[in-house]
Amino acid sequence: MKTCYFIVFLTLVLACGDAPVDPEVQSWEEQAARVTIIRDDFGVPHVYGKTDADAVFGLLYAQCEDDFNRVEQNYIWAIGRLAEIEGEEALYSDLRARLFMSKEAAIAAYENSPDWLKELCDAFADGINYYLHTHPEVTPKLLTRFEPWMPMYFSEGSIGGDIERISTRKLQAYYEEGISFPEAESLEIEKREAELEPQGSNGIAIDGSLTESGNAMLLINPHTSFYFRGEVHMVSEEGLNAYGAVTWGQFFIYQGFNEKTGWMHTSTYTDVLDEFVETITEVEGAPLYQYGEELRPVRTSEITLSYTSGDGLLQRTFPAYHTHHGPITHQFDGKPVATAMMWDPARALEQSFIRTKQDSYAGFRQMMDIRTNSSNNTVYADADGNIAYFHGNFIPRRDPSINYRLPVDGSNPATDWQGLHSVDESILVFNPSNGWIQNCNSTPYTSALEHSPKRGAYPNYMSADRENFRGVHAIDLLKEASDLTLDKLIDLAYDPRLPAFEALIPGLIEAYDRQQNPEPGLEAAIDTLRQWNFRTSEGSVAMTLAHFYGTSYGRTDNRPPGLSDMELMQYLGSESPDAERLSAFREVLETLTRDFGQWSTPWGEVNRYQRINGDIRQPFDDSKPSIPIGFASGRWGALAAYGARYNNNTKRIYGTRGNSFVAVVEFGEKVRAKSILAGGQSGDPESPHFDDQSERYAKAKFKDVPFYEADVRSRAQEEYQPGKRK
Repeated sequence: MKTCYFIVFLTLVLACGDAPVDPEVQSWEEQAARVTIIRDDFGVPHVYGKTDADAVFGLLYAQCEDDFNRVEQNYIWAIGRLAEIEGEEALYSDLRARLFMSKEAAIAAYENSPDWLKELCDAFADGINYYLHTHPEVTPKLLTRFEPWMPMYFSEGSIGGDIERISTRKLQAYYEEGISFPEAESLEIEKREAELEPQGSNGIAIDGSLTESGNAMLLINPHTSFYFRGEVHMVSEEGLNAYGAVTWGQFFIYQGFNEKTGWMHTSTYTDVLDEFVETITEVEGAPLYQYGEELRPVRTSEITLSYTSGDGLLQRTFPAYHTHHGPITHQFDGKPVATAMMWDPARALEQSFIRTKQDSYAGFRQMMDIRTNSSNNTVYADADGNIAYFHGNFIPRRDPSINYRLPVDGSNPATDWQGLHSVDESILVFNPSNGWIQNCNSTPYTSALEHSPKRGAYPNYMSADRENFRGVHAIDLLKEASDLTLDKLIDLAYDPRLPAFEALIPGLIEAYDRQQNPEPGLEAAIDTLRQWNFRTSEGSVAMTLAHFYGTSYGRTDNRPPGLSDMELMQYLGSESPDAERLSAFREVLETLTRDFGQWSTPWGEVNRYQRINGDIRQPFDDSKPSIPIGFASGRWGALAAYGARYNNNTKRIYGTRGNSFVAVVEFGEKVRAKSILAGGQSGDPESPHFDDQSERYAKAKFKDVPFYEADVRSRAQEEYQPGKRK
C-alpha cells in the first residue's frame, strides 16, 4: 500500500513540471526579454531597451560578453580588493580606496539615491550577474556576484579619476615606519616617467562657419591605454540614444554623442585636490587635531584587508584617521597630511547619466550645474550649431592669497574650502567668433586663441596655465581650417607634423655644425635630420633618430628641475651644452645599430602595433606578427598620439596607449559620425572582432557609425536578447 502512495506522489510531482524557478533568475529573464542587442559588422553592440534601466542591463551584459576580464578588474580595483588577486604589493592601492569609501558608505549612498538612479544601479548589477548565470564556463578571478552599490566607489562616475592622484608610495611610507625613497631613486622614477606617453586627450569643436555643410563638428579623441574603453550604443524608449566610448563596467556613455549634443572630456589640471597639514596631539589616549582655537577629535577606525600569499589569503589591519578635510594619506615635513577631494558618488553618477540625454545647450549647461565632473574639462558641440568649453566642473572656492599647489596649514580655518565656484564663475568658452575651440590638456587661455578667457580674470588655482606641443599643433592647424568635412577633420586630427622636434632637432644640428673638428660617424645621420620636415611616417628614418634622441636625452641627469615637456625640449634644443647633445646622439646611433643592425632604420620597422592575447597587461614579442605604425608620441606634439611601454625585453617599440577610441561627429538635421577603435571591440582572441580594426587603425581608415536603427539593421551581423545568443 505504501508503494502505491509513493507512486501516486511521484506522479503528482512529475506532473507539476520542473523545479521552482529562482525568483531572481526569473526577474533577470523578464528584463532580458525587454532588451535587444544588435551587433554590427565590427561587433559594436547596439543595445535597445524599453526603459533606461533595460538599456543599462543590456549594456553591461554586452560589455561582459566582450571583455568580462576588464569589467571585473575595474571593480576589483575600485572597491579595494586588488591584493586578493595580486598579492601584498597591491595592499596600498586597496587601502587608498577604503580610506575614501567603505562598503557601508557605498551601500548608504546607493540607498539614499533617487529611485531612478537606484534602478540603473540595480540594472548594472543584474546585467552582469545574468551574464555570469548564463555563462557558467566563465570563472571570475574574485567577484562572483556584483552589487548595485559598487558604482558608488567611483568618485566622479568615472573609473580612475581623482583618487589616482594620491600616491600609494607616500601612503606606504606613512604606514610603514622607516620606509623612505631616496633622492636618487626619486630621480630615476622621474626619468622613467619622462619616457611614458603623457596622459590626456584632445577635444576639438568646430562651428558651422568653418565646415562645408554649415553644421557643427566635434573631435572625440581620448588618449587612454589601449582597450581601456569599448565602443557602444545604448537606446531606450525613455529618450536615451547615445553612442560612444564606455570604460568597462560603466553604465553610461563617457565620451560620445546623441542626436543633438556631443561631449568630449579631456583631463583637467584644475586644482581639485588639496592637502592639509594637520597638527595632531594625544589627550588622555585620544588623538585630537588643532583647528583654530579648538581641538577636534580625529575620527579613527580600522581597515582590514586581505591579500593572497602562497596558496591562501592573509590579512592585515590598518588604523585609519580622518579629519574634516579627509583621510590622512601621507606626511609632509614629518606631519600627517589629510587629502581633500570631490567625493559625492551618487550625484556624480547622476550627472554622468543625465549628460547623455541632453538635447540642447540649455539642458547641457543646466546639467553642468551639478558640478561633480571633477577630473575633466568638457568640449561640446550640438545640432543648433553651438560649441562650448568648460574648464573643470568642480572647483572649490579658496583664499587666493594661499598657495594651494603646496600642502596648506590645516589648523588655519582660512585654508578651508569655502563652497564651490558656480559654472559661470569658472573658465567657460561659448561660441567664440573664431569658430573653433581646442583643448589638448593645455592651458585654457589659448583654447580659442584671441577669443580665449583672459588669464587675469580667474584665481590662479583654476588652471596650471601650461601649454604643450599638442596644443600648439592644434592651434596652428585650426587657424588655417575651412570647409571642413568629417574626412578633413580626420586628416586634421592625424596631421603628421611634430612641433617638439622643431624645437629640439635644430639645436642638435647646430651643435654638430659648431664643432671645430666634426666628430666622425655622425655626418650621415645629422644630414638625415637636416633634410627632415619634422613629420612622422612609417618610412621616415629621421623620425626614428628624433624619437630615440628626444627620449634618451630627455632623461639626462643635468636637466633643470620642474620643467614641463615643452620647456624641456626648448631647453635641450637651445640651452644645453653642445657636447652633451652630441654625446646623447652618438649613444642613439650605437643603440640603433646594436638593436637593428643599422642606425638608418625606418620608423615603421621600430614602431609597431601588436595584440597577442586578451591580457590586461599585454605581452610583446619581436618574433610574433605585428604591424608598422607611423604615428608618434603625443609628447612630440602628435595629435594622433601613440605611446609605448619600454620595459618589454624587446627591441621594437610596441604601442600601449594614446589614440584608443576616436570619433568625428557632424551635427545637423541628422547626426553623422565616423569612428575607429584600437584593435577591436572584443577582448577574446577567438573573436573575429579581437583585431579586425588594427589595419584600419594603422591607416586612420575610419568606419561609418550606424546611429539610426535602419542603418544599424543594414549592418547587423547578429540580433539577440541577453541569454539567447546563438
